[in-house]
Amino acid sequence: MYAKVIVDVPAKQTNRGFDYLIPEALREWVAIGSRVAVPFGPRKLQGFVVELHDRPDFDPAKLKPISEVLDLYPPLTPDLVELAEWVSQTYLCHEITALQAMVPGALKAKYERHIKVGDKDLDGAHGDLLSQGQHTLLLPIEEDIIEFVRGKGSIEIGSLLSKFTSQGSLIKQMITQGQLLEVQLIKDRMSAKKVLTVFPVEQPLQLMDWAEQLPDKSKKQKQVLLYLAESPYPIKLSDLLSELNISASTVKGLADKGYLSIKEVEVQRDPYALRTFPRTVPLTLTPEQEVVFGSISQAVNELEHRVFLLHGVTGSGKTEVYLQSIQTCLDQGREAIVLVPEISLTPQMVERFKGRFGNQVAVLHSRLSQGERFDEWRKIMLKQVNVVIGARSAIFAPFTKVGLIIIDEEHESSYKQEESPKYHARDVSIARAAQHGAVVVLGSATPSLESMYGTLPEAEQTQIGSSGNPPATLRSIGNLAKPKVRFELLTMRERVEGRPLPKVHIVDMREELSEGNRSMFSRSLHKAIEDRIQKKEQIVLLLNRRGYATFVMCRSCGYVAECPHCDISLTYHQSAKTLRCHYCGYTEREATVCPSCSSEHIRHFGTGTQRVEEELGKLFPGIRVIRMDVDTTTEKGSHEKWLTLFRNQQADVLLGTQMVAKGLDFPMVTLVGALAADTVLNLPDFRAAERTFQLLTQVGGRAGRHELPGEVFIQTYTPEHYSIISASKHDYTSFMDKEMGFRKFHDYPPFHRLILITLSHEQIPLLMRSAETFAAKLKELAKSLAPVPIEILGPVASPISRIKDRYRFQCMVKYRGEASIAGLVQQAAATLSDVEKQYKLTISIDVDPQVLM
Repeated sequence: MYAKVIVDVPAKQTNRGFDYLIPEALREWVAIGSRVAVPFGPRKLQGFVVELHDRPDFDPAKLKPISEVLDLYPPLTPDLVELAEWVSQTYLCHEITALQAMVPGALKAKYERHIKVGDKDLDGAHGDLLSQGQHTLLLPIEEDIIEFVRGKGSIEIGSLLSKFTSQGSLIKQMITQGQLLEVQLIKDRMSAKKVLTVFPVEQPLQLMDWAEQLPDKSKKQKQVLLYLAESPYPIKLSDLLSELNISASTVKGLADKGYLSIKEVEVQRDPYALRTFPRTVPLTLTPEQEVVFGSISQAVNELEHRVFLLHGVTGSGKTEVYLQSIQTCLDQGREAIVLVPEISLTPQMVERFKGRFGNQVAVLHSRLSQGERFDEWRKIMLKQVNVVIGARSAIFAPFTKVGLIIIDEEHESSYKQEESPKYHARDVSIARAAQHGAVVVLGSATPSLESMYGTLPEAEQTQIGSSGNPPATLRSIGNLAKPKVRFELLTMRERVEGRPLPKVHIVDMREELSEGNRSMFSRSLHKAIEDRIQKKEQIVLLLNRRGYATFVMCRSCGYVAECPHCDISLTYHQSAKTLRCHYCGYTEREATVCPSCSSEHIRHFGTGTQRVEEELGKLFPGIRVIRMDVDTTTEKGSHEKWLTLFRNQQADVLLGTQMVAKGLDFPMVTLVGALAADTVLNLPDFRAAERTFQLLTQVGGRAGRHELPGEVFIQTYTPEHYSIISASKHDYTSFMDKEMGFRKFHDYPPFHRLILITLSHEQIPLLMRSAETFAAKLKELAKSLAPVPIEILGPVASPISRIKDRYRFQCMVKYRGEASIAGLVQQAAATLSDVEKQYKLTISIDVDPQVLM
């Protein structure tokens, strides 16, 4: 038997399976998806088995055997291996990169250089002489080194050098001569956690008898036996030592006498071990919810692959529909995956799912420690759970019977990964569901235009724009060549119990300024905040800019403090008195005089969340403010801490960036203020209007979700913009109509698809030549697809033209339908492979990009 293995070398030359012999001893252990160690040239590398067969491509006699299987159970299922190939070809990344994205970071190999005693010492003259007690051919220090290494079996080279600190050159010489051999070992970054546990070996009465027989001087050992007689259950050694205030030698002495045993026991790092989640029961569905649930549950029961777009206004009860649909899936013995945006993975969401399904739920997100994520992933792999809730990478959970995939807030750009593999979780979800005959539910109060376009019949698509296919349809790779799936639209237009949507006021900040109000709060919002404080109701304020001031400028000469490594202004953070770059992390102290002209008139401009917090304290003495942004939520558990305080009404105002706009449900929130609605609108991105509409609609939806009515104030300098007007009226349809017209006119998604190619280098001349070479080659290749309409724009400097001392140029490809443009882009990039290697040019290809900066 032979295995095709994708090795851990992300390079063009190795982006294929290599044949290896499966040794007889490993045949029962090697399966598709297994992680193995294999010899590759002079090294030993990690790899993934992607195929088993009995006819290798090359002479079987020349094939090397697999060295070892790294896991008891394959970490990837066969369908995930197949999906990795699809991801690789769809998003133009190396297959090993796609495979690595599917396993937790703990299983990403760590390669260590180890030293062991060489064959020459074991079998040659030195070994014979040593075994005979003759030492004439070895120096004493060489004998010491060899005996030390032999006793260890193998030792990491750094540890050996630290043991023999002055013998670095001698050790190097011994390696050259073959007395010592350098090998590369593959180790995981994390493993299962094990703790020493004490097990009583007999019944309580026997333990008491033994305690009586011990001599008087063994008081501590008697104490241990009597303690275990009262509580004859396994106990962690550390807990026992702490409880009785004794040393480990006391317990070890009892183990040596056979009175108890000490064993290593695996324990799970459960991030929610100390939490209790009150069990909840299914709620009675509203008529609208009942219709939606009926459609989803019917498809789940019929094991039919269908994709639903659930367009439900904020507060319409989408989560309860999700929960009851999942129960239908579980009743069939199948599994469910729930994706939520990373920033919205709030304790509230986890609480709802744990409260309904208890220990059947695993949680995967970046706020967990690596060990916790590893153990949650192992629960899934070992089939201890059948529901997983997490951020985009949770779509790769190693389930084998997927019945339902839910993507909450499906419009969120965080579902698109910005590092390779640059996959979109929505597209991957549809591909994975097709493998299992599963149902996909895309839920949002503000669906992306691409998803909504996918629900339209072809006749209507033609009327709106081109007849191209929606971006979320499947590309054909291997067994994933399925019929294209049309999205089915489900709607919920009413809030639960008929509660009204909040009343929205648009405030023109130009008028506020002309009438002398220079505050960041309009007069109407100021009055509304006073009113809510008096009524002891709560407020959510949104400002999508963290820090204290967005830039620092000298009023004398116009100097602006910029990052020395990126073409971006520095943001002032008052708490630390520092200026920071939000792209590379560069930090410098606050300047009191202008570095350019030495003027003292250097001032902070723009407003960030820190400054709003300070201003609230000045305007409303005694007001209790919780600020949630990247700066205040870096610590583990900080999201939960702040939101719990707010839920318990220990604060009047929740102030934050977009992380406060989604997924939060607080009964006492009756006022929402969007302080600068134009923040996103002014970005150089064709999705700016869509993101503005989505953000304002979502944050406005936090108000009036329960008995108390809600009110929203949108402060803007462009009150006439259609995205702001539509958001104020909760009118998705009117926004979509206007935005679709704009997209059609400019050939943007969903009417055309995009590929963004970004090239970066430290030297502008080389970068410009490379970008022009790439664009010329791509235009030449594109002629072969005539008459397919393809537009190639650029190369031009990226909107942020330098990040981390590397200049950036970009090209954009626009095309319709399913034309095989991706392959042409790869061919064009291949013409620069020599420049990539020799001069470290970086080429990044983003298929269906969400960010164009």
